[in-house]
Amino acid sequence: MAKIGLFYGTQTGKTETVAELIRVEFGGDIVALYDMSQVEAADFNSYDRIIIAAPTWNVGELSADWDGFFPELDEIDFSGKTVAYCGTGDQIGYADNYLDAIGILEEKISERGGKTIGEWSIAGYDFSESKAVKNGKFVGLGIDEDNQPELTDQRVKQWVAQIRITFGV
Repeated sequence: MAKIGLFYGTQTGKTETVAELIRVEFGGDIVALYDMSQVEAADFNSYDRIIIAAPTWNVGELSADWDGFFPELDEIDFSGKTVAYCGTGDQIGYADNYLDAIGILEEKISERGGKTIGEWSIAGYDFSESKAVKNGKFVGLGIDEDNQPELTDQRVKQWVAQIRITFGV
């Protein structure tokens, strides 16, 4: 069985592509991918190590699949679970709410007992506000396939190397 559950939502396919890059960087069999449009709350119970991947949609909103599942997060006990976040978005077109979705999800999951890991520097990004920024860093990896696609592979490699240590895999 995979050691890490990666739960992703997607609207345009970009977050799914990044989720697959993360899975490959971990070495494949270590990470199981879960499409949020097909997830049940019980799917989270199999993992103590979780990655949440979410696009910020429209003006600072969750994608439809994460939005539909959001109330079910209240039924999941994340105590004892270590959770890393990866967000996708457009920092130029939506500078006032870049990566808000992972900020919204991280807040909820932390309230339910999840331990957040994998913070990421805001250096190299051009945005004005984000619910994903805590203590001067993003709560997780920020990916902008619209404006910085050339940085995606390297960012994923660096972030996976960072969280691999904390996850102990």
